[in-house]
Amino acid sequence: MPQRPPKVTPEIVKADLSEELLEAYLSGPDLAVDTETMGLQTIRDRLCLVQLCNRDVRAAIVQIPRESLSPDRPLAERAPRLKRLLEDPDVLKVFHFARFDVAALRYWLGIEVAPLYCTRTASKLARTYTDRHGLKDNLLELLDVELDKAARHTDWSNPELTPEQVRYAISDVTLLLPLMDRLQGMLEREGRDALARECSAVIPTLSRLDVLGFVGLFEH
Repeated sequence: MPQRPPKVTPEIVKADLSEELLEAYLSGPDLAVDTETMGLQTIRDRLCLVQLCNRDVRAAIVQIPRESLSPDRPLAERAPRLKRLLEDPDVLKVFHFARFDVAALRYWLGIEVAPLYCTRTASKLARTYTDRHGLKDNLLELLDVELDKAARHTDWSNPELTPEQVRYAISDVTLLLPLMDRLQGMLEREGRDALARECSAVIPTLSRLDVLGFVGLFEH
């Protein structure tokens, strides 16, 4: 019988990290990150949430108010503490399908995420026996945890998040680091860990091409 995700109560902050959260996250070697947006088109659909969780399972949700994304506000000033964290070279940022999140963070907050690790990419390199590489499929197989995706399609711009939205948003990051560990073990066993690192390094460039509209640039 699959387990439910761990019950984690995140700290919810507006517009940017607190100084305390920043220092807590900077003290660790890696950090799970996810985002929620108004939709799947980066330029049209604004960034609403940034979710974070470290090895101590200290979780946070940063709500990004519409007013903080005003064109009159320089990108570097929109969430400076979050920018400092996600650009810190000593903290590995772990995403599932990093290509989308990295594009949103760069376009809306001017954050150049690095270094990073994508568990979806790692899954495609390690779990070649399946074509199911979503986070839900990975967690069910590798960690015996079943995610509830019922709140996925909701209004993430709502200033007052519902308990269901909070539970959904934070469940996506609380297990990303253990998932990375399992996938990394598989990659090392198959001799593909170096290839995974190279793939992660090119994701920011792919994200930038996506935003600029260069779809299928490397296809025939």
